[in-house]
Amino acid sequence: MLKIEAILGENDVMAISEELKKIGIGGLTVTKVRGRGKRPAPEIHASKGSEIFVPQFTEKYFITAIIPDAREDEVVKIIKDNGRIGKIFVSQVLRAVDIATDTEGEETVM
Repeated sequence: MLKIEAILGENDVMAISEELKKIGIGGLTVTKVRGRGKRPAPEIHASKGSEIFVPQFTEKYFITAIIPDAREDEVVKIIKDNGRIGKIFVSQVLRAVDIATDTEGEETVM
């Protein structure tokens, strides 16, 4: 199993979620976070335009999904095709346990 994490600079979450549903990836966690990347945040004009403020952090969207190994390329492609800006991270999941049913392994994410 793999954990796919994507940090998106813009709200492309619904488009990604709908495409993942089409291929049978149901579990998805979405969090609205604040952070900074390589590019500076856009300037904010305050005090009727006389002052310019550059925030340290901007709003971003963090998506997490646990998927079977065989779906990696497909899921990464969906995020790339539907996201406009951001990063994708893929890491190995050693063990998954469904608390309600006590099943383990890939059965917990399918």
